[in-house]
Amino acid sequence: MLNVPSQSFPAPRSQQRVASGGRSKVPLKQGRSLMDWIRLTKSGKDLTGLKGRLIEVTEEELKKHNKKDDCWICIRGFVYNVSPYMEYHPGGEDELMRAAGSDGTELFDQVHRWVNYESMLKECLVGRMAIKPTVLKDYREEEKKVLNGMLPKSQVTDTLAKEGPSYPSYDWFQTDSLVTIAIYTKQKDINLDSIIVDHQNDSFRAETIIKDCLYLIHIGLSHEVQEDFSGLYYRKCQLISKEDVTHDTRLFCLMLPPSTHLQVPIGQHVYLKLSVTGTEIVKPYTPVSGSLLAEFKEPVLPNNKYIYFLIKIYPTGLFTSELDRLQIGDFVSVSSPEGNFKISKFQELEELFLLAAGTGFTPMVKILNYALTDIPSLRKVKLMFFNKTEDDIIWRSQLEKLAFKDKRLDVEFVLSAPTSEWNGKQGHISPALLSEFLKRNLDKSKVLVCICGPVPFTEQGVRFPKIKFQLQNCLFQPLTLGYYRGPLKHAKDR
Repeated sequence: MLNVPSQSFPAPRSQQRVASGGRSKVPLKQGRSLMDWIRLTKSGKDLTGLKGRLIEVTEEELKKHNKKDDCWICIRGFVYNVSPYMEYHPGGEDELMRAAGSDGTELFDQVHRWVNYESMLKECLVGRMAIKPTVLKDYREEEKKVLNGMLPKSQVTDTLAKEGPSYPSYDWFQTDSLVTIAIYTKQKDINLDSIIVDHQNDSFRAETIIKDCLYLIHIGLSHEVQEDFSGLYYRKCQLISKEDVTHDTRLFCLMLPPSTHLQVPIGQHVYLKLSVTGTEIVKPYTPVSGSLLAEFKEPVLPNNKYIYFLIKIYPTGLFTSELDRLQIGDFVSVSSPEGNFKISKFQELEELFLLAAGTGFTPMVKILNYALTDIPSLRKVKLMFFNKTEDDIIWRSQLEKLAFKDKRLDVEFVLSAPTSEWNGKQGHISPALLSEFLKRNLDKSKVLVCICGPVPFTEQGVRFPKIKFQLQNCLFQPLTLGYYRGPLKHAKDR
């Protein structure tokens, strides 16, 4: 029986939950947009109230500043006076006041960790939290609690292996012209998309994903390298091409740095970072394949150097307008992947139903490619794609060619504002449309249902199957749009 607990979708950290639940976006007053805030920070006005001084803030001092007109918040050890930002905050004043006079790091991470607050609030910086006296701990006890990192092979003892998980280790070998670093994962069948390697300047960095943990090794090749491991790691990628897909959607192709290996797993997203009028703006997006059709696909190489994005350009959008103005050869910073979606959901899958609206189609691209290519048990794939007009349909001709080429695929287009010449289905997502679409071809076949789109679309799409359908051996997967914060995670696992 299909059972999606009400508290499980959207994900606890998903922007879909935030937008539709406790943290609704509030209408901002005129002159309180992000661009207006950037102008204010550039005006030279004292936004801290300290006339340019930076101070060391104790916990007692922080607690005193807990009012709307005197609101200090600590994020990762740095204290900001956010009172001037109150009227500019899309989540409203009450959301900021939840962390007034306290450490708001955890709350910030739950809602929008991807926001580049250091750049947004740099003119509001009051100072650093005072360092508490520390009590020395037994080093031998700490050694037993090593988590989420790699040890040199010589330090991975039998005792550690018996007391905890099987941690990866590394070793290195050097000649006059070559340094070889070997990572021992003790795991079989490690996929290329589970490994990220970056070599920039004198820094070497490797990330290995094993089960639900990420292990990191970071080495300075000629001198000590300092890096903040608490945030996402970015590498500069060069814009190689930009093609029109619809009247307002572009396909961007970025090339990774020469010494970087990065393959974004299915169902995960990355963050793009640009500097807009001197302020760094960060937005998450879901990478796609270069094409739906095999004859147009980029070569699948072990050292794949290209990453593609289907992005809708908003004329008044601060980030996408700047992205669209980039010239071939310009650079965009791309983060490491995030997300918890597991390919294991596709094991022995027989039927796959995809519901997408607008750019909610982007997570479906890699899913379609993978499902039709790498799942031998799959017998049927159905895509219902909702758009406003025919001109808004992303890769329509490719979808139709793919459906003609692979008889397992059925594609239905639904328009909410069609012309009089449109002969297909029309309207918005509804029980009437879904009851016909979500019909399995085989009794008791293993079914996966995926849905992605704007918040009202996903809410309606989740609500109807949850209440109306009793499908044995069926999994339901609400997908998170790349530009919504939150990992892709199966409802059953939340």
